[in-house]
Amino acid sequence: MAYTNVHRGARISPTKARPVAQMIYGKSVFDAMNMLTLSKKRAAVMLKNCLQAARSNAQERDGLSDREALAMVVTEVRVDSGPTMKRFQPKDRGRAHPILKRTSHITVSVDQAGSKR
Repeated sequence: MAYTNVHRGARISPTKARPVAQMIYGKSVFDAMNMLTLSKKRAAVMLKNCLQAARSNAQERDGLSDREALAMVVTEVRVDSGPTMKRFQPKDRGRAHPILKRTSHITVSVDQAGSKR
């Protein structure tokens, strides 16, 4: 059974978060946590929090030990675009240029290493 966590409205653009998400797909939770801890990208912090929450969901529901939870595999990592906040920057001669502050919905799922979908 897969255990999922969703961070909705994360204040980072999906374009910046997707490469970090692809980095941990298919890895064990232990390896993924290490990779995200050592990454310099800002999205790594948000993905690490989602991964920890998904792991905690698995431990809470099935009573898994820490060792069993760290052996789980990241089966799904998805970064979808969320709502965009629209702001304007004043420019010369009364003009205004739009600024789009993009948000993301980050989904992380973990499952047992040997289980099939």
